[in-house]
Amino acid sequence: MDNRDHARFVHDMYEFNDTKPAGNSYRAFPMMDIVSPSWVPRHAAERERERLVDIHAWCLMGNHYHLLISEIKEGGLSAFLRKLNVGYAKYFNERYRRAGTLFQGRTKKILIRNDAHFLHILHYIHLNPLDFNQKTKEWRTGRLSGHVQALQNLKKHRWSSFLDYCGQKNFPSVITRDLFGDIFGNYDKTIAEYLRTMDSDIVNEYTLE
Repeated sequence: MDNRDHARFVHDMYEFNDTKPAGNSYRAFPMMDIVSPSWVPRHAAERERERLVDIHAWCLMGNHYHLLISEIKEGGLSAFLRKLNVGYAKYFNERYRRAGTLFQGRTKKILIRNDAHFLHILHYIHLNPLDFNQKTKEWRTGRLSGHVQALQNLKKHRWSSFLDYCGQKNFPSVITRDLFGDIFGNYDKTIAEYLRTMDSDIVNEYTLE
């Protein structure tokens, strides 16, 4: 509903990515804890974390989210998603005095099976915010006339891992970037070229919708 809800979701991605239960600081976190580019929860230094998954990329949209994750602990993927969905729903219901489920249906999981999908998936997740602008929404057809405007719009959307991949510290503590290593080099230039020369066949083949 607002930036506080968005910030809470980012907080929860970090907090619930742990084999241990969330600490007592979970219920009340000041907004100031998360607005800093070098944000790490204040209690993080008080205990060692055993992550359930590596979060390689993420994007928070108006009514859903996308994650690119790989499992570290056996059963970690399911455990993390359960903790994230249930924990965030509890926060949301308490804040807005509502009851019941928040997320509709079961989590949709798609396995990355080949190199082409692997090379496309990071871009796909980061391009989702283009849906917010009618002029850039055409990216889903694999055709985009205003690629410069599209790139500017992406840089204004804080609620994804896009800025961190472009070298602008946003929420670097949440993600693990090792999976892609130096594959894309300068990601800022890579995504700009991708937008300029979009391949409709690739976009349509590997859509996650």
